[in-house]
Amino acid sequence: MQRAIRTPAGLAAAVGIALEDLPYSQIADQGFPLLVPHAFAARIERGNVADPLLRQILAAQDETLTVAGYSNDPLAETSLYAGTPGLLQKYHGRALLVVTGQCAINCRYCFRRDYPYSDNAQSSTERLATIDQLLDDSSIGEIILSGGDPLLLLDEQITAIAQRIARHERDITLRIHTRLPIVIPDRVTTALTRTLSQTGLRSVMVLHSNHPNEIDQATAKAIQSLRDAGVTMLNQSVLLAGVNDNPDVLAALSDRLFAAGVLPYYIHMLDKVAGSSHFEVCEDSARRIMGELSALRPGYLIPKLAVERPGAASKRQLEPIYPSV
Repeated sequence: MQRAIRTPAGLAAAVGIALEDLPYSQIADQGFPLLVPHAFAARIERGNVADPLLRQILAAQDETLTVAGYSNDPLAETSLYAGTPGLLQKYHGRALLVVTGQCAINCRYCFRRDYPYSDNAQSSTERLATIDQLLDDSSIGEIILSGGDPLLLLDEQITAIAQRIARHERDITLRIHTRLPIVIPDRVTTALTRTLSQTGLRSVMVLHSNHPNEIDQATAKAIQSLRDAGVTMLNQSVLLAGVNDNPDVLAALSDRLFAAGVLPYYIHMLDKVAGSSHFEVCEDSARRIMGELSALRPGYLIPKLAVERPGAASKRQLEPIYPSV
């Protein structure tokens, strides 16, 4: 993280593109700073300004556009505040804790890029007390760690959370949503896998990968370490114009994930956060893409196309539009 790329000059050098040819916007960067680790930048095709990985992390001029229907809080999460910082309870039986505002990479389409993290920060002690409070409710069967990226907590902090959940001696699932095993595979440490294997909890890790080129040998090794620890590995993607809005790309992503031991879980429609309109794929196009993908791969390699609406009781799955025979 200390060595991560944070300037356009550093990014241009890393990807072999002249600085003047890099479609970078200082105005967009001021609102949401460029941040990309070298491990991820190394997978960007050198010299290719249209590279799908580069598109996800480059602060671009398109982000400065004001577009109707796009807002700073597209899922109305700030309205869900119920008096406990960092706690979101959208769906029955599950509780989500925003445990950090830090990320290892700033994805330009992030729906929480304007989330009030400083207003929702908890100390480690406060977080453990929140877990105790949640698990006093017998209807809660799953604790979800989110952020930011929860794997930017120290191993000791993650261990404390897992041990506190396990102390309740109930059938609880610990779910971690993270991009770190994708963007910095070395984050998957022995201490982390030991915690996830020894607490006795049922653990699920939902990765976030959008393109097959994001998964390399180091990523696959990190995933294998997590699987060896007994962690169920899933992946969710966001459908992004110019990145993965193509059935062949999504098929290749499913193949790479499955070879690494990860099942495709969801592919989300874009959450309409301000600055991300250039990534939008319309619902009809998305459904057609998924229909074509369904003809290319077996059902267990087809993620569910989903859209999240503020205030809804669950994500809504969108039915594919299948090609005509």
